[in-house]
Amino acid sequence: MLAVANIRGGGEYGEEWHEQGSLTSKQQVFDDFAACARHLVETGVTTTTRLALMGGSNGGLLMGAVLTQHPDIARAVVALVPVMDMLRVELHPNGAFNVTEYGSVNDPAQFQVLHAYSPYHHVQDGVAYPATLLTGGEFDPRVDAYHPKKMAARLQAATAGPEPILLRMKATGHGIGEPLDESVAELADVYAFIFDRLSIQYRPPT
Repeated sequence: MLAVANIRGGGEYGEEWHEQGSLTSKQQVFDDFAACARHLVETGVTTTTRLALMGGSNGGLLMGAVLTQHPDIARAVVALVPVMDMLRVELHPNGAFNVTEYGSVNDPAQFQVLHAYSPYHHVQDGVAYPATLLTGGEFDPRVDAYHPKKMAARLQAATAGPEPILLRMKATGHGIGEPLDESVAELADVYAFIFDRLSIQYRPPT
């Protein structure tokens, strides 16, 4: 089963819906997503041990925030080209461009919010984190490669559980204009990771 969470912060229901998940209201995005995941379990669609979460770019930030705020929410998490250090992201060209969405560390109120959910800054030693796969592009113009690299290293050092924390880097960027063979190889690795962690037996199409 595949579930898509249409959480606040997107444009599905107009600008007010978007504003309810941006700037100092950003935490509501993570709360909405966690509520969706819990709903799937509470209604019997799946169980925590059979649930995998996946998001990329800004959705990768979502994965990092949910992972650190609710480490018991799922069996596996995939964060594709994620933003993970919210205190430094605006120091780079595309990060500066996204200040209107995330806010700035130079604004005291916005700094407090950014620091409160910045995934990298909320990894805790001794927590049993779920199986996690982070990906990144060495020449990504949108999300600098240090984000998934730092987060993977921090999670590997901190986790007290047996689940793997993996990092998959590629020589390309954010996925736009990427060679087809690279896209296929990455997708195969992502689903191999999810299938392995959820004990899903792959069945080739007939």
